[in-house]
Amino acid sequence: MTCRISHTSIDARDAYAQSVWWADLLGYTEDPDDPNAPDHDECLIMSPDRTVQVLFIEVPEAKSVKNRIHFDLRPTDRSQAEEIKRVLALGATEVTDLRKPDGTGWMVLADPEGNEFCILLSDAEREAYLAAHAGS
Repeated sequence: MTCRISHTSIDARDAYAQSVWWADLLGYTEDPDDPNAPDHDECLIMSPDRTVQVLFIEVPEAKSVKNRIHFDLRPTDRSQAEEIKRVLALGATEVTDLRKPDGTGWMVLADPEGNEFCILLSDAEREAYLAAHAGS
């Protein structure tokens, strides 16, 4: 028998604030049967189809080292550059710009509590790059 991932848990200093920030970034919602509140120690958000869930759990200590696991995010309705601009406007900070002159690469950003994540090329940008470089 195999297992499936129920949800991804992320330690947070402020579970509610993190759940609101990430829900805005990802277009996720809270569980309407168990809404999140500022005084909750655990706050769950989920994808619109409820198949992906992220749980923020309050812990007393701040993040102190690089994440051992992180999200790689692929824009769905805009370019990588447009998504980076949107995410920075939401309050993310730039960690490392690993984009290359040929248009490939990614940007490492951090959420308001310092958790790193990456913004990749959109599917359209990736497919255009692969088509332009096919057979080379």
